[in-house]
Amino acid sequence: MKSLINKLFCRETITYIIFGILTTAVNYLVYYLFYKFTNIDPVIYNIIAWIISVLFAFITNKIFVFESKSFKMQIVIRELITFIAARLLSLGAETASLALTVKALNMNELAAKIIIAVIVIIINYFASKLFIFNKKETPQND
Repeated sequence: MKSLINKLFCRETITYIIFGILTTAVNYLVYYLFYKFTNIDPVIYNIIAWIISVLFAFITNKIFVFESKSFKMQIVIRELITFIAARLLSLGAETASLALTVKALNMNELAAKIIIAVIVIIINYFASKLFIFNKKETPQND
């Protein structure tokens, strides 16, 4: 049990949670500004909020969370492409879930966004850890 707790609350998961919260805050801030000041469809401004928050997340995940030390162009491009691909999959799931909960189920838009974000953050962590910033594949001393 203690081993499981140590794995759950290590530096990597704690920094992922912190930067996940900050990424979500960036996403919500952009989303809220569109929600408050425009009459654009929520799906459109969700995509805009997503683009800005994904760029923020890539930088913080690479440097602070998974400590990918390589800045060789080939490695950064691979990380960026796989990061964006994983986030595009989660964007599709988030957008479909938002459309379903808000439009089909008449759920409160902001409440739906919060619930969906928790699920997306968990999925994105495992994608980043296992596939994107995999230390076994990335030389650390470039």
